[in-house]
Amino acid sequence: MIRRTIVEKIPSLRWKTSSLISRRLYSAAFKKFGEKSVIVSPLKLRGLENISLGKNVSIFEGCWLQAEAEGELMIGDSVYVGHRCHIHAYDQVSIGSNTVIADNVLINSAEHLKENLAQVQGTGPITIGEHVFIGQNAVILGGVTIGDNAVVGAGAVVTRDVPVGATVAGVPARAITSPSNA
Repeated sequence: MIRRTIVEKIPSLRWKTSSLISRRLYSAAFKKFGEKSVIVSPLKLRGLENISLGKNVSIFEGCWLQAEAEGELMIGDSVYVGHRCHIHAYDQVSIGSNTVIADNVLINSAEHLKENLAQVQGTGPITIGEHVFIGQNAVILGGVTIGDNAVVGAGAVVTRDVPVGATVAGVPARAITSPSNA
């Protein structure tokens, strides 16, 4: 009984410790770090001077946030970013308020050059609206806009725009419901 209680308390302790670190360390390093935002045990944080977080943002273990000098990463208020997500802003990446990003999601506005795989180039800005749900293991590629209230299914690869209120799934992602037939 005591072991189970201790094991169940560990995530809560990690959250509280990360909250203190976020307030003291991260808030000074980011371009903007909103009140009550927390980053728990990140894998990598790069280009912090080009990353803005709104209020009440929760970013969980193993996440990789990176903004290149040419790009900017902007995350709105009350956004949930699940475990092991990778968000790379070579070009601008904007994530609207009240959005949920499940575990293992890749949001990437860059690609490697075929002639030299060590180099990357931008693929266009990514705009994710408000109240969007992005399912586990989804991939969002550059040059894409996802409208407000949209749903991206688990494992989907989004290569083109998603209309407001639509649900997309598959590889490449295609509409399975749209606002007109939802």
